[in-house]
Amino acid sequence: MIPEVKKEIIDLGDGRTISIETGKLAKQADGAVVVRMGNALLLATVVSAKTASPGIDFLPLTLDYREKFASAGRFPGGFFKREARPSDNEILTMRLVDRVLRPLFPKDYHAETQVMIQLMSHDENVMPDALAGLAASACIAISNLPFEYPISEVRVGRINGQFVINPSKAQLKESDIDMIVGASMDSVAMVEGEMHEISEVEMADAIKFAHNAIKIQIEAQLRLVEKVGKKATREYEQEREDETIAKKVKDFAYDKCYAIAKEDTSKQERGEKFAEVKEELKTLFTEEELEENGDLVSKYFSKAQKEAVRNLILDEGIRLDGRKTNQIRPIWCEVNYLPSTHGSAIFTRGETQVLSTVTLGTSREANIIDLPTDQGEENFYLHYNFPPYCTGEAKPLRGTSRREIGHGNLAQRALKNMIPADCPYTVRIVSEVLESNGSSSMATVCSGTMALMDAGIQMKKPVSGIAMGLISEGDKFAVLSDILGDEDHLGDMDFKVTGTADGITACQMDIKIKGLSYEILVKALNQAREGRLHILNLLTEAIAKPNPSVKSHAPKIVTTTIPGSFIGALIGPGGKVIQELQKATGTTIVINEENEQGIVEILGTNQDGINAVLAKIDSLMFKPEVGESYEVKVIKMLDFGAVVEYTKAPGNEVLLHVSELAWERTENVSDVVNLGDVFQVKYLGIDPKTRKTKVSKKALLPRPAREDRPYRPQPKE
Repeated sequence: MIPEVKKEIIDLGDGRTISIETGKLAKQADGAVVVRMGNALLLATVVSAKTASPGIDFLPLTLDYREKFASAGRFPGGFFKREARPSDNEILTMRLVDRVLRPLFPKDYHAETQVMIQLMSHDENVMPDALAGLAASACIAISNLPFEYPISEVRVGRINGQFVINPSKAQLKESDIDMIVGASMDSVAMVEGEMHEISEVEMADAIKFAHNAIKIQIEAQLRLVEKVGKKATREYEQEREDETIAKKVKDFAYDKCYAIAKEDTSKQERGEKFAEVKEELKTLFTEEELEENGDLVSKYFSKAQKEAVRNLILDEGIRLDGRKTNQIRPIWCEVNYLPSTHGSAIFTRGETQVLSTVTLGTSREANIIDLPTDQGEENFYLHYNFPPYCTGEAKPLRGTSRREIGHGNLAQRALKNMIPADCPYTVRIVSEVLESNGSSSMATVCSGTMALMDAGIQMKKPVSGIAMGLISEGDKFAVLSDILGDEDHLGDMDFKVTGTADGITACQMDIKIKGLSYEILVKALNQAREGRLHILNLLTEAIAKPNPSVKSHAPKIVTTTIPGSFIGALIGPGGKVIQELQKATGTTIVINEENEQGIVEILGTNQDGINAVLAKIDSLMFKPEVGESYEVKVIKMLDFGAVVEYTKAPGNEVLLHVSELAWERTENVSDVVNLGDVFQVKYLGIDPKTRKTKVSKKALLPRPAREDRPYRPQPKE
């Protein structure tokens, strides 16, 4: 039986379209759609368990995005020719979609839910990550899962001053904005991207432009749901509620939590005091009541605590650590902390501390990207580590988390456009979070900036970052600068902004409430700029500008270009020449071939060693010109002449025949020259008889009159 396919078309307004269809593939899933743009096809499915597992009090949502190598007609790299763990790019796409979808499920829906998005066919002119949010939302929309409303995500770029929705990879290279925006019909929920120092107004305009495009995609989803037929939302076991217990908990705990929140204590001390109140609260209930309703007591206590902290901020403008809403925590900075690294810096803001290091290398240390949709190298990359001790916890280490990948990517995007294009190094930053109480990713940007300048990387401009928060209730709201971890957890927005003194370089925003107005967004952006500039001033007090050169123990790198025909001579048979040269000079030599040219990178800590390599390269490429004079040095004596080498090209040897030593007859070579003598010779070119290069000393000497030089045969070789 031929399946009946339902389809909707989204017109992007520039000749490109996106289609959403269902009914042909994966029909046993709760919902399945195929999203197509050009030749790019994504299959998105959702399946949710019919019942929740016992004891689960959260939504166990798994969002998985994978790019199949077959989609681009390629084989997976490595020994095992099969897709393995997700790449960083795939994980970043998972996070982008998850952050918009997760808040739209009911808070009391705890059934195991899995959304899977697979790139089945790739198109070089389509970036599939911008379609993943649309695909995920559409497959949920046609299912019977409880879900508030559809959403979508788009990428927005700006080329020659004009905004573009879902630009191609080639277009993105010409764009000064690369931003993914996720939103519902009424409000923006997520923003993430990088920019080339744009203003706050320009950023708000880009978000509005993206939101208008998202509305069109949501309308298409609603039309598809109508064609398929809206399914009745499945029933599920909702969380228990008990108004009597809720009132009892709030009456006891609210005022106490309010007072603790107002005391201006440290994170650890505040946590201990809240824990004491919770233990006191439990004494109001019998053991039997706690056994039956302990989960409700904990839930209502957390709710009372959250309400107390939020009201303190809204009513009195006081935050957990005693600051005003626009106040930044105390900051101290230090550079060159680690003596053996190529660059290092500590950035401490309140109870958040990050130590960053910089390592410099050749193109051989570049980060290799080998994905179905992207191949290339990164010569600047940043790794972010968040060990459990930074929050006073003891947890097993299970590899790099998705959060670490996401935060590291944000910091990398914030800094990368400030690395000059002519930087000869591959640069790796490693960020170690030593303490965390909010905004460790922004502390990574600050410490990374200082570490780069400490390493002698000539950054275009220093970059700082700040995390903003929001507390709102009805018409009342407060925008918070430099939020704490608790304020992030209890608040309505987490908005990270990085930039130079002249504009924004990256951002990441998660909005947890519906209907955030652009008025509040613009206020948050402007307040973020004030905080960002304040932090930037403190960074430049610690290190005003990049060090003029790399450190004495750090490798220096010199890049030179040689004709492609000389690459083989520099490498030598089986690599003999380059290996011996590296060993003798203590350098690392990397040769890359581009456009029939050899790009030679010489890396070493000793300038004399680098100079020796450059001299060898000059020697290999040295080509004397006929009729020109060159200085030579005698390196070997023979019966029929002397072997000399050009002083400007050591190792480049030529025979000076005895007949070219002097105009008069020469019986012994040593009568004219000796080992180690330095003098000028004239290059005569290729001798047509011997087919060998010919130089002459006598050609530069005065020629005697003919009667003064009788014919005398010269000795043969």
